[in-house]
Amino acid sequence: MAALPAPTLEGICKSLKEGNFAPVYVLHGEETYRIDKLAAAFEGILSEDEKVFDQYILYAPDSEPQQLIGICKGIPAIAPRQVVILKEAQSVRPDWLDKLARYVAEPVATTILVVCFRGSAIKGKEFAAAVKKSKAVVFESKGLKEYQAGPFITKIIEERGLSADPKAVSMLLEFVGTDLSRISSEVEKLATALPPAAKVTPEVVERHIGINRDYNAWELVDALAAKNALKAFRIADYFRNNPKSTPLVLAVASVFNFFADLLTAYYVPGGSDDGIMKALKLSNSFALKRIRQGMGCYNAVQVVEIIGAIRKFATESKGVESRQNEHLLFRDLIYHILSAPGRI
Repeated sequence: MAALPAPTLEGICKSLKEGNFAPVYVLHGEETYRIDKLAAAFEGILSEDEKVFDQYILYAPDSEPQQLIGICKGIPAIAPRQVVILKEAQSVRPDWLDKLARYVAEPVATTILVVCFRGSAIKGKEFAAAVKKSKAVVFESKGLKEYQAGPFITKIIEERGLSADPKAVSMLLEFVGTDLSRISSEVEKLATALPPAAKVTPEVVERHIGINRDYNAWELVDALAAKNALKAFRIADYFRNNPKSTPLVLAVASVFNFFADLLTAYYVPGGSDDGIMKALKLSNSFALKRIRQGMGCYNAVQVVEIIGAIRKFATESKGVESRQNEHLLFRDLIYHILSAPGRI
C-alpha cells in the first residue's frame, strides 16, 4: 500500500477552514516559520467569545503534563470543541513528553491538542511511538533548499497583492537567504511601503531594504558570467569599502553556486534549455540566460579549475596557509576566475 503524502501547511489550513479536525496535531522541524503560522491558524479556529472559555495556550516549560492532560479531558464550555495548544515542547525533557503518551493514544474527541516543537524533531520515545500509532496529524517543517526559496519569495509577494521582478527576487534571496521568517518579514516591509498591485523591482528593494542594486552578490555573479572584469573589480572594491553591505562569505557562496551549476549544465544530456532548467531547478529564463552566458565564456575545464580556486580561497580566508586580508584574497580569486587557463 502506497504511503500517504505528508501533511502540508496549505493542506492543514484548508482542513481547518472546512471544519475537518483531528484530535491531535504535532508540529515539528528545523524551520520555525511554518510552525508559527500553523499555530496561529489553530488559534483562529474559535470565535473571540469561544476563546475565553475553550482555548488554552500553554508553554511546556511553565506547565506540568498532568495539568495539560486534565485540560484536554475537560468538556468544552460553549464551543463544539476546545483547542489546547502546547508551545515550546522542544524545551522540556523527553520524559515530560512521555507522560502525554497515554492521552495521545486515547484522545478526547471534543479536544484539539496541538503540540509545537520549534526548531526541533519530536522528543520522547514513548510520546513519539504513541503519535505514530494514533490518528495524530504530524507536520514536519523542513528548511527550504536554495532552489525552492526563489519561488517561495515570489509566492508570498503575490499573496500580498504585489508582483515580483526576477532580479528583485534574486536580490532578496541573496540578502536574506532561505530563512522563511526573515523572508516573510522583508516582504511584509515591502507590502507596507508599496501601494496595492505595485511591482517589486530592484530599485524598490534598494530603497526599502537597503540592498545596493549595483553592488551585490547577484551583480557580481552577473559580471563574472559575462567576464566583465571592470564591473567585477568595482563590486569587489565596494565590498571592501563597505564590509557590512555584503559579507564575503555570502558573495563567495553565490559565486560557487553559479560555477557549480555551470559545471552541471555542461553534463546535461543533449544540453537543451529545458534539460538545463530541469537539472538545475531554475525557476525562470532569467537564470537560464546567465548560465548560457557563462557557458559561452568558460569551458568545462576552466570551470573545474575555478571551483578549485574558490575552495582554496575558502580555506585561506580562514587563515589557513595564508595571513593575507580576505578582501585582497577575494580580488586574487576574481582575477583567477577571469583569467583561468583551464589547468587542473
